[in-house]
Amino acid sequence: MPLRHGTRAMRVSRIANFVSSIIALCCAGPLAGAQDYHGDVTDVSVVRRVEQRPGAALLWEPYIAEWRPKHLIVAFGAGIPGKTDMGDILACVSTDDGKTWGEPAPVFDHEQRYGELQFAYANPVLYKPPGQDVAWCFAMRCPLGYQHSEDSQLCAAYSADGGRSWLPVELSMHYTSPLIIVGGIQRIEKDGHPLYLLPAHRNTKRNDPQGSRDQFILSSTSLLEWRLAAFIPQPESGPKVFMHEGELAEGDNAGELKLVMRTCDYEREGKPLDPPRAFSSVSRDGGKTWSPGKQEPDLWNSVAKAFFGRSETGAHVYVYSDGPAWARMALRYKVQPVGGAWGEERTFYDSGTHNSYPTLIEHAPGEFYCVWDSGTVEKSRTHIRFGKLKIDAEKK
Repeated sequence: MPLRHGTRAMRVSRIANFVSSIIALCCAGPLAGAQDYHGDVTDVSVVRRVEQRPGAALLWEPYIAEWRPKHLIVAFGAGIPGKTDMGDILACVSTDDGKTWGEPAPVFDHEQRYGELQFAYANPVLYKPPGQDVAWCFAMRCPLGYQHSEDSQLCAAYSADGGRSWLPVELSMHYTSPLIIVGGIQRIEKDGHPLYLLPAHRNTKRNDPQGSRDQFILSSTSLLEWRLAAFIPQPESGPKVFMHEGELAEGDNAGELKLVMRTCDYEREGKPLDPPRAFSSVSRDGGKTWSPGKQEPDLWNSVAKAFFGRSETGAHVYVYSDGPAWARMALRYKVQPVGGAWGEERTFYDSGTHNSYPTLIEHAPGEFYCVWDSGTVEKSRTHIRFGKLKIDAEKK
């Protein structure tokens, strides 16, 4: 009898654990995005939670692409414990316009070996060339033994089945120094052919006193071969500024490109400028040369990546982390109508939790799909959120 009672107790315990697991998974699904918040973003869902990735220390820096109408791909990083910002790159697919998300497919896996070499990855950037049935995922690759991803190289993979599987591609790189990418690819026309521009920066000064902190632009005609197009000049007056994590979009005038960048003190990495402001640079020759960086008085930046883009309506949108440096709680945004000034600050998403690294893509004029990494009150980057934003450029 004692044996039977013990066996029954074990069975009851297993059933209880099973039920608890099911409840936890349900809570981790899309409905978990329906928590109380205020802001203009709608249809919020959770793409993935860190609890669904055993062994992951964090989920961070998502990017989104539209494969076909209502078929969306979100790529993000899953961090290795003990590392600052290195790990695997995963991709989840939704075929119902972001309501639900499938199991993640590996894009880059830090456990895969290349002979004796092993790498970790960070910062996916998705891009689907118009008119092509292929989606690209660019990312950063660095030796697994590194502590952080500041000294990475560019790598890429592509998917021909809507993000469900990925094949790595070895790029031909004519820029060979370390780099960091965050912002998306901007496609322009040059001599009747597409030219792809990718913002990047380097922060070799973190580990090398003789290193540098520079924002620059890479260019490609094929997405396989990349060259250095230009560096962004420092401001014409005042101290040097660490301009980085730039976001590239069409500028205010025809044929103009504008880059809006995260900022901090050049010598003391992580120290915000006073006042905390984004800096921008403009090119009028297709990205060959750029104006010296200058302060954007209306755009807050306290050492955090922000999104900058231009709608098909002609309006610009800027989504950013508010508050002091490194707080990264609520996300706010501003809209600049055609020919006008930046409007008042509006709330993008505020739930009293950590939120950062927003990325948006436009799927209809003035209507955007949005992703960002989110967290709890105490901890950042515990899950990836998706939502939708419709901007009203006339609203003040």
